[in-house]
Amino acid sequence: MSSFEPLVFSGVQPTGNLTLGNYLGAIRKFVALQESHNCIYCVVDLHALTVNPKPQELIDGTRSIAAAFLAAGIDPVKHIVFNQSRVYQHAELAWIFNCVARMGWLNRMTQFKEKAGKDRENASVGLFAYPNLMAADILVYRGTHVPVGEDQKQHLELARDIAQKFNNDYSERIGDLGLGVPVQVGDETVNGFFPLTEPLIEGPATRIMSLRDGTKKMSKSDPSDLSRINLTDTADDIAKKIRKAKTDPEALPSETAGLAERPEANNLVGIYAALADTTKEAVLNEFGGQQFSAFKPALADLAVTKLSPIAEEMRRLMTDTAHIDSVLANGAERASVLAEKTLADVKRIVGLLA
Repeated sequence: MSSFEPLVFSGVQPTGNLTLGNYLGAIRKFVALQESHNCIYCVVDLHALTVNPKPQELIDGTRSIAAAFLAAGIDPVKHIVFNQSRVYQHAELAWIFNCVARMGWLNRMTQFKEKAGKDRENASVGLFAYPNLMAADILVYRGTHVPVGEDQKQHLELARDIAQKFNNDYSERIGDLGLGVPVQVGDETVNGFFPLTEPLIEGPATRIMSLRDGTKKMSKSDPSDLSRINLTDTADDIAKKIRKAKTDPEALPSETAGLAERPEANNLVGIYAALADTTKEAVLNEFGGQQFSAFKPALADLAVTKLSPIAEEMRRLMTDTAHIDSVLANGAERASVLAEKTLADVKRIVGLLA
C-alpha cells in the first residue's frame, strides 16, 4: 500500500566503452520505459571516481554516455538526462545515508569483494560506500522503479533497506511534519517518506556474458576487445567478434533445457532473443539442430541491423559536444529542483532544519 508517484530512475557509469550488455541490460529498457513513466536518466560520474580515471577520460566518458542515451532514443525534453556531479544533493543525501546504513550491510556487497580483490585494506572508502550513493541517486527523486542488470540487484536491495530503516526510524517525525505516505511494512503501516524502490529486471538477456567465456559477464574492462561488442563498433567489428565468439562443437538444442550446461551457447541464444525481441524458445524453434556456422551469421546480421544506427548516431553526436553539454546542463537544472525539495524535507525530518 503506497501512493508514491511512479518515477523511473537509473544511471550508467562513464568508464570505458558501453557494451552490448549495457545496451540490452539497461539502455534499451530506458528507452521503452519513456512511453509509460516519467524518467530520470543519469550519467553517474561521481561513481566513476572510485576507479580513479584520468580527468579528460572522465569528461569524454560522460559525454559518450550522454550521446549513447540520445542515440538510443531517450528524449531529453520529455524526460531528464544529466550528469550526477551537477546536482550536489546526491552527495549530501549520500552522507545522511552513510549514517543510516550499517557496516554489515555493506560488508555483504559482493561487487565490493570482487572489485577490491584480496587487498581490501587498500580499497578506497568510496568503493566500499558507493552503494549508499547509489541509494541516494535513486531516492533523492523518490524513484519507485529502477531498470537494472542482474548484477546490480543487490545494491537496489540495499537501497530498499536504507529507505525502510529511514522510514521506521523517523516515522513519527515524518507524520508530525505531514510528509508521510502510507507504507506497508509486514503487517504494519508506517509513515514512509521514501518508497521501497522496485527493480525492473526482465527479458531473455538480463545478464550478457563475455564472447570469450560464457561464465563471465561481458565487461568494458576486460583486456580482450573480442570479449565484448562495443556500442561504437563498426558493422565489420560486430560481425568479426560474433564470428570469433567461443562456442562448443555441438549443434544448438531444440529446447532451452539443452542450454543448461552450455554457457556460450546460452549466451549467444540469449543475445539473439533480446535483439529480436523474442524468447530463447522461439530462437531454438528456428535454429535448433543447426550448427553455429549457420547461427552465427544470422546473429551477426541481426546485431549489425540493430546496433549500427546507434553507433553512427553516437559518432555524430560526439562531434557536437556543445549540444551534449547543453542537454546535460538543462537536465541538471530540472533535476536540481526535484532533488532540492527532497533534501530540504529530509533535513527537516532528521533535524538539520527546523
